[in-house]
Amino acid sequence: MSEHRGIHHISVTASDPQANYDFYVKKLGMRMVKKTVNQDDPTKYHLFYANAEGSPGSSLTFFPWPNAREGINGTGEATAISLAVPKDSLSYWQEHLKEQKIPFSGPISRYNKQHLSFKDPDGLQLHLVFDDLLSDPKGWEKSPVPTEHQIQGFWSTTLEVANTEHTENVLTSILGFEKDSSEKNATLYKSKSTLGKTIILKQTPARQGQNGAGIVHHLAFQTEDKEDLKKLRHEVLRYGLQPTEITDRHFFKSVYFRLPNGLLFEMATSGPGYFVNSDFDADQAEKLELPPWYRSQRDEIEAALPTLKT
Repeated sequence: MSEHRGIHHISVTASDPQANYDFYVKKLGMRMVKKTVNQDDPTKYHLFYANAEGSPGSSLTFFPWPNAREGINGTGEATAISLAVPKDSLSYWQEHLKEQKIPFSGPISRYNKQHLSFKDPDGLQLHLVFDDLLSDPKGWEKSPVPTEHQIQGFWSTTLEVANTEHTENVLTSILGFEKDSSEKNATLYKSKSTLGKTIILKQTPARQGQNGAGIVHHLAFQTEDKEDLKKLRHEVLRYGLQPTEITDRHFFKSVYFRLPNGLLFEMATSGPGYFVNSDFDADQAEKLELPPWYRSQRDEIEAALPTLKT
């Protein structure tokens, strides 16, 4: 099994870009590793938050649509995101969330790990999971959270489906996960990656959701490089699904495919990464980065975007 598996990034619909930035950067202490535009609609932002190094397996990205109403989760969706923080930082995070006036519940033990649970401004369900995924984590020096307590990356995400068979087959036969353990109606699957190594597959009665703010748009999985991506795309075809052609997303190359239950998956290469055309040490929130094909339209694009104070 390749070590370049696991979650690469998770993309979510949001509403107010300022509230989104303030929550993830100023309150949770994540690093904005890229401020760019939605490649399908450059009048809207695409905001990327991650650990200090922007590692695959750590980036939570958002498509903010101002005035979007809060969505309703249904089956065939990722309904919760779990972020890993150092094992010994429980007391810090309990106090920090209180100071930031973020209501939370817990800790509770799930899969032998302590969890704190809360929601972001758009109602996205988040968990902090206390587990040392990185032996020597690099901290972001401008974070309001001390290095020894900073978010390291994804611990898992929870996929809710009415029937688990197709999703389990894709996770295990294509994406390199193995069944680990179960609690009630939820099963944990593990990969060999360091960050984003687990997926929780939860079987729940079918229910119709409603798209909107706080709803996960898609879940991306790690691939090593373009050759590995081609190989996995072929496996998706062999399974009977309909993957897209390889798409250049500037920071990585990717392939998308949808499962019969509605889940939208992406497979993304590890490189070239979020700092491909920028200074790694620079504050990535200061400048809007545009893909090469939009750079000639910078003035018009910036004029159409709402102000984002960083």
